[in-house]
Amino acid sequence: MEYNFREIEKKWQQYWKDNQTYKVTEKEGKKKFYVLDMFPYPSGAGLHVGHPLGYIASDIYSRFKRLKGFNVLHPMGYDAYGLPAEQYAIQTGQHPAITTEKNINRYREQLDKIGFCYDWSREIRTCDPEYYKWTQWAFEKMFNSFYSYDEQKALPIETLTKIFETSGTEGLNVACSEELSFTADEWKKMSVKEQQKTLLNYRIAYLGDTMVNWCPQLGTVLANDEVSEGLSVRGGYPVEQKIMRQWCLRVSAYAQRLLDGLDTIDWSESLKETQRNWIGRSEGAEMKFKVVESDVEFTIFTTRADTIFGVTFMVLAPESDYVAQVTTPEQKKEVDAYLDSIKHRTERERLMDRSVSGVFSGAYAINPLNNEKIPIWISDYVLAGYGTGAIMAVPAHDSRDYAFAKHFGLPIIPLIEGCDVSEESFDAKEGKMINSCGNGLDLNGLEVKEAIAKTKAFIQEKGLGRIKVNYRLRDAIFSRQRYWGEPFPVYYKDDMPYMLDESKLPLLLPEIDKFLPTEQGEPPLGRAKNWETEDHFPLELCTMPGFAGSSAYYLRYMDPHNNNALVSKEANEYWRNVDLYIGGTEHATGHLIYSRFWNKFLYDLGIVCEAEPFRKLVNQGMIQGRSNFVYRIKDTNTFVSYNLKKKYDTTPIHVDVNIVSNDILDIEAFKKWRPEFETAEFILEDGKYICGWAVEKMSKSMFNVVNPDDIVEKYGADTLRLYEMFLGPLEQSKPWDTNGIDGVHRFLKKFWNLFFDGDKLVVNNEEPTREELKSLHKLIKKVSWDIENFSYNTSISAFMICINELSALKCRNSKILEQIIILLTPFAPHICEELWSQLGHTTSVCDAQWPGFNEEYLKEDTVNYTISFNGKARFNIEFAADASKEEIEKTVLEHPSSAKWIDGKTPKKIIIIPKKIVNIVL
Repeated sequence: MEYNFREIEKKWQQYWKDNQTYKVTEKEGKKKFYVLDMFPYPSGAGLHVGHPLGYIASDIYSRFKRLKGFNVLHPMGYDAYGLPAEQYAIQTGQHPAITTEKNINRYREQLDKIGFCYDWSREIRTCDPEYYKWTQWAFEKMFNSFYSYDEQKALPIETLTKIFETSGTEGLNVACSEELSFTADEWKKMSVKEQQKTLLNYRIAYLGDTMVNWCPQLGTVLANDEVSEGLSVRGGYPVEQKIMRQWCLRVSAYAQRLLDGLDTIDWSESLKETQRNWIGRSEGAEMKFKVVESDVEFTIFTTRADTIFGVTFMVLAPESDYVAQVTTPEQKKEVDAYLDSIKHRTERERLMDRSVSGVFSGAYAINPLNNEKIPIWISDYVLAGYGTGAIMAVPAHDSRDYAFAKHFGLPIIPLIEGCDVSEESFDAKEGKMINSCGNGLDLNGLEVKEAIAKTKAFIQEKGLGRIKVNYRLRDAIFSRQRYWGEPFPVYYKDDMPYMLDESKLPLLLPEIDKFLPTEQGEPPLGRAKNWETEDHFPLELCTMPGFAGSSAYYLRYMDPHNNNALVSKEANEYWRNVDLYIGGTEHATGHLIYSRFWNKFLYDLGIVCEAEPFRKLVNQGMIQGRSNFVYRIKDTNTFVSYNLKKKYDTTPIHVDVNIVSNDILDIEAFKKWRPEFETAEFILEDGKYICGWAVEKMSKSMFNVVNPDDIVEKYGADTLRLYEMFLGPLEQSKPWDTNGIDGVHRFLKKFWNLFFDGDKLVVNNEEPTREELKSLHKLIKKVSWDIENFSYNTSISAFMICINELSALKCRNSKILEQIIILLTPFAPHICEELWSQLGHTTSVCDAQWPGFNEEYLKEDTVNYTISFNGKARFNIEFAADASKEEIEKTVLEHPSSAKWIDGKTPKKIIIIPKKIVNIVL
């Protein structure tokens, strides 16, 4: 019987659908395992072969765990809100919901063709009101909560108002935007509006003035990953830094818990370190610096309080409110010009760029320890969101301060013995301190750690500042001036925000005439008619960002049709959290930080039972494109084959990889590809046109995008699945190269042919031979270990070796072949279902049991020993595997070949290395 993969795959995909093979429910007493993919944004371009890499990996693991007896949850959905759909709507006038639905249908069709074991009954879409109702609900819970550092958890905002009523802010230890001070009486005398404004300072979801990436042409705030080199990734429009009133989430309150949680989860050390750096915990001191001849004073944070005697200038972030307060009239024009020149630079670009720029404010500050005047500068290497947005610059002991001081000719004062601050190099060596002051703080001869501790204690004792732990992690900006996103369940009364009653959720997106900002500059929702409450209070015009819908989607999969809760207590206590999460490294600091924060907040409220959402996380590598080139002779329409191009003056041109096979160009297809090539001529080698190639990013502009549908049509889904895993280790990037796909397809045919002779099924029920059992159990051991360790590429090699061995043994034994079907099922489920059925089984192979491994079958009957004399190998002898040391010694000494090397001498020592070497020392 021929291996007709098209009929087989179509048949079993329909069977799985009809029989709901992958539908899963909670089963008490059965071990659960939750496997999750980072769900896709459904773009109009559909999937290319790089996208399914992680999905195939998770599918293999899910099927493996099911065969091992676990109740496996493996869902899929769509991150359906986003700027691309909105921009397409602006360009075409078509509603984003229509294009999103079309794109989702295309993705679903492609995913189904690859044969994933998703439980589609649990599908979610972030643009579905039944889903984003719970995003709105979570936002309301955050608005109505504050974070207590004493309790280390979120608490109801009513608890805070009771504290204010009884003791004001005295002894208050909570997360806030600004430290306020008022008594209980002062709180009670506040108007309702004043109280609400005060509470915004403490809410976990709050309105605040924050620096954003503002794109005027798109009319919206952009995330950092939506901006490159001062331009929007979408459209290439200028982006500027701007302070705007935005909804924010107080992620920073959870900084320490986010750090501590990393020690409890199975993630790679590199990913954990990325998050640790992003959270950026540092211990130091806060000090206040007064501005000369002014009432203004500003706070700085430093981890090196001991270097305060080396401060030679101060630097403010360009966005700092203090810039306007300290800039002198004489310097205003120069300062304004500088601020205008850097407004398009994003924070990420400023962090990465090592060039020096800045401007003098005209003002001076007073060093609180020695009362010296210090010039105040403004520079974009200081960021408003890090620390306090102001620094004391110590150029002898900080590389960026040093570069700034050298550029502007500012003083550099070494504080540590042996510190090298020459022009040629910067090396602030941490030796002994050599400075002191007449203020009573003597640091001479102290080690750096001792000096830091002594200085911090001195600052606190003298009331010059306080010891503090600081975090780089900032609160998440949660507003977008877009249409296609979750509406905020917020209305405004007396200019203060209030939440809609939960019974009014979900608040649906309204219809609008076009998807642009209004003529008055309001977000697109400003175009909606009657966008207000029943009591005629205006509703919020911004929408939530993309990460709103993706921060807790893993919880909704547990209980996707629950109209009364995000997730029921029963469902959450059964599935608990994600056991395996697979996705790209690009989400290391955005999605993964926000998801962990969101989960911890819900944990505080008792909604979820686990403090961390993802137990184990694996980052799959990227599949890069393998581009092909043709070579056109300049000023002609003639193309020369790769190995002949040196003879001519040629220009390389990217060519569609789908009309190239094994680097050989389909000339007729090339002529039809583009009109200008219809009359093309070719200089061939051996009758073929051979293309050049290179590994590049897979993109439409390089014509190296490979559609998985084409691979499935030509070779089958099982071949695609195997080949993507065979390309290389899962976590490494590797190029897509169709040149090797034929070999994988031939392997499946060879596997199929073990079962058939022509159209006849030739499997028998004889007892397996020892050789057959050895081949099988080698495979069981290898594949079981490989899947658990995501070493899928070496599993496929092991399958190929095993099938070759069984083919050579002419194995037709059902007891062997059935076990191999089960082993191969996670990788190639369609062919395995068909063969399982051909062997007479009436249930899906998905419900079989993973084969057990027996070490006995791998034991050798004989062992080959190398016989050495004085360390030099001379010959070999084969022994029974269970031969004793005495038997081995006796046999070696009596062997005819030994007499020549012993030469009548008495051996001093006989060394036996089990199963390897016998060495006779003479």
